Amino acid sequence: MTRSLDALIERQILKAQAEGQLRNLSGEGKPLPDRPVIEDAGTAVGHSIMAGAGVRPRQFVLKEQLDAAREELRQATNPDKKKELMAKMAKLELSYNVEREAYAKFMK
Repeated sequence: MTRSLDALIERQILKAQAEGQLRNLSGEGKPLPDRPVIEDAGTAVGHSIMAGAGVRPRQFVLKEQLDAAREELRQATNPDKKKELMAKMAKLELSYNVEREAYAKFMK
């Protein structure tokens, strides 16, 4: 960052401290949580905001749906139901792989 940007950021932090805006924040006085080395600060903040809002990445939701469909297929006995579940699994698997690939590209 340029020196002027560093100075601006420092002034904003000092102003927020002086106004008490940095008191009583969640996690105050606690060590920062460990995060993967490959994760930059911006991504970490984004993940933290998502987690705080109760939002889960779509790939996690799809993975759970895929696992549930696999279990349902394993227990199914009706051939028509099995065929329907295999089609559902194919769609879920495709969506899951697309989401994983998109996330991997985003993280690069």
